[in-house]
Amino acid sequence: MKKRWMECAMIVLAGSLFLGFVPSAADFGTVVYAGSEQGTVVTADQIQGKLASAAKARLSSLTFTYKGQTSALRSLLSKALTQALESDVYTKYVTDSYSFSWRGTATSASVTVRFVYRESAAQTNYVNSRVKQIVQNVVKPEMNDHQKVKALHDWIVLHLKYDKTLRKYTAYEGLKTGEAVCQGYSLLAYKLLLEAGIPNLIVEGTAGGQLHAWNLLKLQGKWYHMDTTWDDPTPDLAGQVHYNYYLRTDKQMKQDHSWTRSYPGAGTAYKDTLLLLLRSAGGASKAFFESLQEELGYTLYQSGMAVNSADGMKEKVQQAIKQGKHTATIRYSGTAEQLADDLPYLYELNISHITYYNEPLEDTSDLKVRVDWE
Repeated sequence: MKKRWMECAMIVLAGSLFLGFVPSAADFGTVVYAGSEQGTVVTADQIQGKLASAAKARLSSLTFTYKGQTSALRSLLSKALTQALESDVYTKYVTDSYSFSWRGTATSASVTVRFVYRESAAQTNYVNSRVKQIVQNVVKPEMNDHQKVKALHDWIVLHLKYDKTLRKYTAYEGLKTGEAVCQGYSLLAYKLLLEAGIPNLIVEGTAGGQLHAWNLLKLQGKWYHMDTTWDDPTPDLAGQVHYNYYLRTDKQMKQDHSWTRSYPGAGTAYKDTLLLLLRSAGGASKAFFESLQEELGYTLYQSGMAVNSADGMKEKVQQAIKQGKHTATIRYSGTAEQLADDLPYLYELNISHITYYNEPLEDTSDLKVRVDWE
């Protein structure tokens, strides 16, 4: 009896947020295998292991023999590919696309899997090397985890700017050119935080009507969202870091971000976390937490912090000037129109190039105003 030969080809898109061109299944035509056979597999776990190793090594193709019922091979390969990439978050997001094809009988098949990457093995090695250098330079031995997260968040915002061409998706491109889209920001944050010992994930979702990615990190047993892309001023402002999306809860992020996949819940307000830390901290740690509380704008919730006049604004800015600062965050209990009328009086303090940004102060009817000057 003659064996019945079967041939099948299928394209599967990777989990990348920004997919490039993926050829149609017809492009495979006659199956051509790159390289030699790489063993025989009989279980889903064995397939997943091979695929995970190949992707991590950035192999462009992999061929192996599958022994088993090929009627379920399509779903088996699709699931194995997904699980293989999920096992390595960084590899998942630098894999642009993948595809598979096979040829064989009802009980055996030669399978070829092809990968297209946004980042080569050499480029990933460069990222790993630079990440180690950055962490060694930025993170000091005496730092606690809160200080590490703050230092790395600020480094990313200060050294990257958003790629308006929407072509630079990787941490490698971010480190090499200083520009990246959100995927590059979150991949670099992912690597830096892990190197510093901070567990974290990459969140897929949308923000501002666009596909978006950011990080979810675990700090002292609690999860917080951190969006370094949206904390980076656009257009880029040298030396400026924003904290509107620094260690946020699910509820806070859902005001303008959304996600459909399941992630660990982030339910603790970092404002409350800092208050608890300040009660027990001492020395340098207490000084850091006090400074962080002010930088994040949490001191604005303290009694007597609101101002509603030009004189009140001038007093707050003058205090910052005496401290050698070029920025101040102020709680303003007036309208945006009143604010615009009051701000010009700041020039009486002999400062120049005044810029400001205002937004509603969360859980209040007041405005949170950031003023910068030279």
